[in-house]
Amino acid sequence: MAFVITQPCIGTKDTACVEVCPVDCIHPGKSEEQYDEVEQLYINPDECIECGACEPVCPVQAIFPEDDVPDDAKSFIEKNADWYSLSAEDFQAKWGSPGKKS
Repeated sequence: MAFVITQPCIGTKDTACVEVCPVDCIHPGKSEEQYDEVEQLYINPDECIECGACEPVCPVQAIFPEDDVPDDAKSFIEKNADWYSLSAEDFQAKWGSPGKKS
């Protein structure tokens, strides 16, 4: 199971997790065009290798293994996956925040 970024990241967007990820599966980073537009960072579940490097560096404890996501944050499992799989327009319509531009 992949790791998931949850609610505490909203508005924080600390990129320590991006810097330690060995497979570059957390986006957008500060140097990416969409960083200023999005409300949080997202982990690509298809690319995450479950190494766990991201979890301890998150200053707001927003990152969890998928199986350990708190019940009140389960929707973030789908939200992280959707950021990578839906069009920007569909993501915006579903979640109310900017989606990933192709």
